[in-house]
Amino acid sequence: MDSAQTTLLRELVSGTAWFGECRGFARNLRRAPRSPGGLLLVGTPEEEPWHLAAHLDTEAGLADLPQLAPTLVRHRIPDGAPPHLSVPLARLEQARKGEAVFIVAPDDPGVPLLERVDDARRRGAAILTLAEDEQTSGELLTLSHDALLLPENGIVPGFDAAQHLLASTAGEKERKGRGSGPKVGFRDRLTALIDQVAGGSADTYR
Repeated sequence: MDSAQTTLLRELVSGTAWFGECRGFARNLRRAPRSPGGLLLVGTPEEEPWHLAAHLDTEAGLADLPQLAPTLVRHRIPDGAPPHLSVPLARLEQARKGEAVFIVAPDDPGVPLLERVDDARRRGAAILTLAEDEQTSGELLTLSHDALLLPENGIVPGFDAAQHLLASTAGEKERKGRGSGPKVGFRDRLTALIDQVAGGSADTYR
């Protein structure tokens, strides 16, 4: 998808409940990592999130959010790969409070990844997941502090489109709405939990 297609799709889904969930997830994605390099992006053994990594990196630069630029973590490192594409799965074993592990799971994440995600969570890292559905990612979802699933109604035409929408939304500047009252919703409470897990105040990155 190009930028024009992404913009059109955003307009089509902007009033849906799913897009509200997408915005809430994107907010947590911006806030969870506390420093550049602290967003650890990892896919499944069968699918690496190349395009999402590139789009998040672009959005990080445009929005001046260096913590949004991901570190791509890979299941297999081919010979001759440059340093920024040579970060192994073992990097998740060092994940800690103030960092976020972001798993993109269009298919089965596999036991080795689940074990490392579980360990990262125990060490205080925030766990965020973008998944196709609950059936293929059930155990992963139980480990996640926040998760975004592809909507079942088909309004988003595929997992790739969902990634484009999420990336563009993650780069949005946060604004305080006029007339907002003291009501605290589920996503607000979840964001507070992400802040507690990641450490520090979310206002640092507004």
